[in-house]
Amino acid sequence: MGIEARTRDGVAEVIIDVPPVNALPAQGWFDLAGAVTAAGADPDVRAVILAAAGRGFCAGVDIKEMQRTAGHEALVAANRGCFAAFAAVYDCAVPVIAAVHGFCLGGGVGLAGNADIVIAADDATFGLPEVDRGALGAATHLSRLVPQPLMRAMVYTCRTVSAQQLLGFGTVLDVVPAGGLRAAARAVAGQIAAKDPGVIRLAKQSLNGIDPVDVKRSYRYEQGFTFELNLTGAADRARQAFVDGP
Repeated sequence: MGIEARTRDGVAEVIIDVPPVNALPAQGWFDLAGAVTAAGADPDVRAVILAAAGRGFCAGVDIKEMQRTAGHEALVAANRGCFAAFAAVYDCAVPVIAAVHGFCLGGGVGLAGNADIVIAADDATFGLPEVDRGALGAATHLSRLVPQPLMRAMVYTCRTVSAQQLLGFGTVLDVVPAGGLRAAARAVAGQIAAKDPGVIRLAKQSLNGIDPVDVKRSYRYEQGFTFELNLTGAADRARQAFVDGP
């Protein structure tokens, strides 16, 4: 369990497996960043699939880790880890395909939003519960998946959207039955892997170069407001309410 990586036929699969809901502790985000970066640096790898085991793709950060750690050490580590993981997906030298099933929340949206391609299971839902958790962030990445007005509504209300809605926006390539998700991702990855690897790597660089928004700077700006919420105590109260439950 943790972050697993394997490579076959030019395609690397990086799997998130952190029960019960794939809420990653701070070190898990750094491990994920390292696995994605290493996959892209392998000259034999031509595409990366980012997927998950268990009930859902990713529930974001491990809030319980933050609450049981005195001071802001865990919070700072989680923020740096998320930044590293999201950047690793975006900067990966080869295309990254996110295979999303079940819930994709918070940091999960950061990963999927920075992927080159998203393929979703028909049970997948996407959302940012950050406001309810006393945090801000990943609106940068959500805005790559939904139109701006909907992104704002989702941030303010913490509502989720379905994979089918994203398919309608054209931000998800395909929606498939959950049992066929990995196969669908491998099929697209195989198409990419069949291309000239030098051309594909330069294509990735060129597409990043023409992005209208610098996702790393934009996300770092968002994170600054999370630190402000922590200084005022609002974030700690929201996280503790989540840990305590109804």
